Amino acid sequence: MGILNLTPDSFYDGGSYKNEADILKQVELMLQQGATFIDVGAYSSRPDAEHVSEAEELKRILPVVELLVKTFPDILLSIDTFRSTIAKACIEAGAALINDISAGHLDDNMLKIVGQLKVPYIMMHMRGTPQTMQQHTSYKDLTQDILFYFSERIAQARAHGIIDCIIDPGFGFSKTTAQNFELLNKLELLQFTELPLLVGVSRKSMIYKTLNISAKEALNGTSVINTISLQKGASILRVHDVKEAMECISLLNALNA
Repeated sequence: MGILNLTPDSFYDGGSYKNEADILKQVELMLQQGATFIDVGAYSSRPDAEHVSEAEELKRILPVVELLVKTFPDILLSIDTFRSTIAKACIEAGAALINDISAGHLDDNMLKIVGQLKVPYIMMHMRGTPQTMQQHTSYKDLTQDILFYFSERIAQARAHGIIDCIIDPGFGFSKTTAQNFELLNKLELLQFTELPLLVGVSRKSMIYKTLNISAKEALNGTSVINTISLQKGASILRVHDVKEAMECISLLNALNA
């Protein structure tokens, strides 16, 4: 899953794409490098990110969805949003699935709308909001709490008619660096849900803070964590660098052939 951030303040690639030509060039590159999905987001979910109004989010994302569907008719677009109105507008414009960092907690209508739209739904583990999540890092048992969280969210999704669910443990969301590595160490336990597992660690602070480098220098570390995640059951890697992620996948496929 290749990342396309349409925000000016994302932690790694914020403000990178200034016009349609830049967007199309980047998406074409990711598709050529092997991306199955392109994940489009217009609301930065990094810690302490600025709040973006619903109108502004829609203004940023909908024209890009329409452009990409028109230019690449077979594209599978994932919409990174926690708002049901954005989800509905983008699916109606040709997007294929919804990626919700809040698993329906930040919009009471999200599960109902996704169920009505009959599209796959990625639900992520997070507490609070992007603005408050790093104040919610106290757990009795991190892995057990996450499993309970997904059990409840999956049941709610099923109750609303959502058939295809994907889980994302939310590396970097409501978790300290140590907790991120604890989660990685026990990642295979999430196979208990019997659902596809998405891992998004691309250039995140758990990597660059541990190595005392910057996000721009964290590609090698990202590849290491992606490889470990695949070995522990990840089905989808959400990444900024598609070529390198595909190399991890190809080498592991060769190992397991």
